[in-house]
Formats: sequence, C-alpha cells, structure tokens
Amino acid sequence: MILVDNIEEFECVDHSIVTSGTFDGVHVGHQKILRQLVETAKLHKGQSIVITLWPHPRFVLNRDPESLKLLSTFEEKAALIEEMGVDILLKIPFTKGFSELSSRSFIQDIIIKKLNTEVLIIGYDHRFGKNREGGFDYLMNNANEFGFEVKEIPREDIDHAGVSSTRIRNALAAGEVHIATELLGRHYSLSGFVKDGDRIGRSIGFPTANIDVPESYKLTPGDGAYAVYIHLGNEKFQGMLNIGLRPTVSGQERRIEVNIFNFDREIYNKRLTIEFVQLLRKEKKFDSIELLKDQLNQDKLQALDALSL
Repeated sequence: MILVDNIEEFECVDHSIVTSGTFDGVHVGHQKILRQLVETAKLHKGQSIVITLWPHPRFVLNRDPESLKLLSTFEEKAALIEEMGVDILLKIPFTKGFSELSSRSFIQDIIIKKLNTEVLIIGYDHRFGKNREGGFDYLMNNANEFGFEVKEIPREDIDHAGVSSTRIRNALAAGEVHIATELLGRHYSLSGFVKDGDRIGRSIGFPTANIDVPESYKLTPGDGAYAVYIHLGNEKFQGMLNIGLRPTVSGQERRIEVNIFNFDREIYNKRLTIEFVQLLRKEKKFDSIELLKDQLNQDKLQALDALSL
C-alpha cells in the first residue's frame, strides 16, 4: 500500500475507486466498505483509494478534545487498512480551514479534480463537507453533473450487529472486551513502552511490566484485571494485565501493568503490544497483600483457561 501524506503529493491514477471516512478502529462495518472498495477496483482494473482525515476532526473542532479517545492511532489504522488489500491511503490534514470546505468543493476539488474518481463508495451514514452537509442523497441528486458512479453500502450491511466506533468505545470503557472483539473482528490492542515501576509485583511473585502508552488519545479499557496476549517484537506470550489505581498498595496514579507468564527478562524501554482477550474481574481493594496474592493466583488460572480457548 502507498501512503500519501498530503493531497498535493497525490499522483493521478487510472480508474480511481474511492472511499472516504475516519475509519477509527477499522471495525467490521468499515471492513465491509473496504472489501467492496477492493473488489470494485479489481473489477474496473483500477486502484482502490481510501481518503482519511487526520487528526480526527473532533480534536480540531471540539472544545474538549480530551473527551474523545480513539480505538486506533494513525499507524494502527493504516496497518489495518493495508491488511484489507487497499492500494493507496491518502491522509488529508484536518484543519479549521479544511473544515470550512463545502461539500461541493470537496467533491469538485478533491474527488473529481485531484483523484479523477470513477466510482465513489460510501457507507449509508457518511457525511462530508462543512457542517457535514453532504451525503448519499446529495451525491445522487448531482450524479449527472459530477460524472462518477456512486455506490452506497446500505445500513443493513453495516449495522446488522449494531456496530459502531462509539459502541466499541463504550464497551471497552466498561471492560467488556468480548463485545469489542466481536465488533472489531479481532482483539482490541494497545502498544506502549516498558518503564520502571515500584516493583511491588516482583516482591509477591508476580513481576509486572509497567506500560506507558505515548498516545494520550488512545483508549485504555476500564479498570480491572484482564487475560491478554503480549507481543514483544516477533514473539507472542500469554499473561494477565491490571489497569487501575492499585488500591491495595495505596496507588496514587492509574497504571497499566502486565504480568507475562513464564518470562524472566529485562525489557525496560522495549515496546509491547497488548491484545485484550477477557475481563477477569473489576479492580478491588483487598484487606492484605496475602489476600491480593491469593487472588492473583486465581486470576492466573482463569487467564490460562481464557487464553487456551
């Protein structure tokens, strides 16, 4: 896949088959659109092109951008789109100036003049242009003038499972990672670097890697203990992870700590990717370290069961 960082760098191709959207998380609804895009491009012997805006429009236009947490970083989104077989990913920088672009200007200046679009594929609820004024009806009403074919992915094809990025975010915030797995078509994941911790876990037989996620906008699931897979480079391990304040040891800040099973290596500053498989329990305060240790032994057994499925 070719990544084009700016519309001005785009080199026109023959038979452009195009779709547009934020595609946060690239969930199963997005995948339906992308499969249709790739299949249509093959039929037309053309190039499949995805337009996406970055940063997310709400980060630029929302007075409280911290209120939005995303399911994917741009790099994660690009990798997932590439896995779908897309030829070109066009990243358009979203600015307040770009937000003033009318739907007509978006179509004429980008979809027609820049991309020479032959077929435009959009989801039933996709909106574009200033104040999200453009949509499928607008495109169909002006189809003769625009001169390209429009294909809509209908609601029943996308929403048959009630899938949306918002529903996935809500499920993860509640710790319901099994719902996120169903709607994403894969386990939810996040990546971060191992930083030094207070080593309390090591003292009770459960050493943990303290994970720092550099992208503050990346969604972290709700507080609790989880069965997880851990990726270190090309290696994959099983483990359990805790998110929360660690009330039993009077923790003062929210942390992400992972215990990697059958693992004894120094990995400070290494990058780990975590896949969330199952919520084991919500975070709670135990009356003693010994009771916490007993619970961790139970958590490990439950995690091993979940990861063996």
